[in-house]
Amino acid sequence: MIPLAGLGFLFVCVFGSYLLSGGSMGPLVEAVPFEMLTIGGAAVGTFIMANSLHDVKHTLGGFGKILKGASFRKTDYVDLLSLMFFLVRLAATKGAMALEPHIEKPEESAAFRKFPKILRNHHASDMICDYLRMVGMNADDPNQIEDVMARELKKSLNEELHGAHALQTMADGLPALGIVAAVLGVIKTMSHINEPPSVLGAMIGGALTGTFLGVLLAYGMVGPFASRLRAVVEEEAKYLEVIRAVLVAHLHGNAPQVSVETGRKMAPTQHMPSFQELEQVLQSLQIA
Repeated sequence: MIPLAGLGFLFVCVFGSYLLSGGSMGPLVEAVPFEMLTIGGAAVGTFIMANSLHDVKHTLGGFGKILKGASFRKTDYVDLLSLMFFLVRLAATKGAMALEPHIEKPEESAAFRKFPKILRNHHASDMICDYLRMVGMNADDPNQIEDVMARELKKSLNEELHGAHALQTMADGLPALGIVAAVLGVIKTMSHINEPPSVLGAMIGGALTGTFLGVLLAYGMVGPFASRLRAVVEEEAKYLEVIRAVLVAHLHGNAPQVSVETGRKMAPTQHMPSFQELEQVLQSLQIA
């Protein structure tokens, strides 16, 4: 909810300073609905023109991430590292074929069922199972697997970032759309040039409201939302980077503890468990 708090603080500062300096809300209240229809409608129209239906839905879904932040916390990274430790230790001690009951039907695996959030995250669970399955098919060249995983993660990140790029593109266009609204207001004002100065002044103020709204929406709302969404997506991508790091380290022949430690280092700093915390969890890990 921090973005909403920041937005409220922005409104208080902008409109509060305007009122304290002697400004009147009357002209703004009168002009804003019409200017918002022009600017907002044009922004939504250009957004729809520039994106597919899938991308529009994906961008709208991103507002949940803007408000809630990243989905993963320290406990989620501990759970992921615990699952990866169990799997790579099983492969190291009993061979890749011992993983088959877990990776072919993860919903029936005792290991995956112990961590239901990972099981519900189809992207993460599919990634774990797919690459461990490749190892079982003798595709065990660590450099090749690392390259394939890196390309998949890059593709996934680019797709997830599309919503942020779309919002940033909208933000870049809003000041110009504000000018469009202002020019329309000037045209309307010029058609009433014979009116007294008090009437013309109100009309000019209404026209300038378009420019004000375009800039405020661009740099005070949509632009920051785009930056926030980009930061959340990039943070969540670290979750999959942990999986990649553990599997690649395992394929390079490292011990399970070393592989998991390599993955731990990829977690975001604010959510990364300490070595001692993770070690304590792994020592008490029991999977039937």
